[in-house]
Amino acid sequence: EVQLQASGGGLVQAGGSLRLSCAASGFSFDDYFIAWFRQAPGKLREGIACIRKSTGITYYADSQKGRFTISSDSDKNTVYLQVNGPKPEDTAVYSCAAIETSSHMEFAIMKHRWFVSSEYVYWGQGTQVTVSS
Repeated sequence: EVQLQASGGGLVQAGGSLRLSCAASGFSFDDYFIAWFRQAPGKLREGIACIRKSTGITYYADSQKGRFTISSDSDKNTVYLQVNGPKPEDTAVYSCAAIETSSHMEFAIMKHRWFVSSEYVYWGQGTQVTVSS
């Protein structure tokens, strides 16, 4: 069974830096997508970035390019989200999500829908990030 464990949240000052981690385990297939989402109070959940395990290809929301960097460490089976220059509006619960892909069709779907939360099967518990001004 796939399990995701998000960590690294907390209180951070605006303009600093923050790195979130998502430890993943239990995948049955060699290829999968892991994405970071966030949800602020009173707002919809939004996709920030995604990485495909087999190729390392990354995807970013247009509005978040430049300040967020997603990366992975295969040896540790961990995906990271680096937040550069966090702002108070980045305050939210950050969650990682995953879906295994075993066909070209599934890959094609996720390539264009990586930011849609309903496409993901597995979710971590979320980690709170609070950015103070």
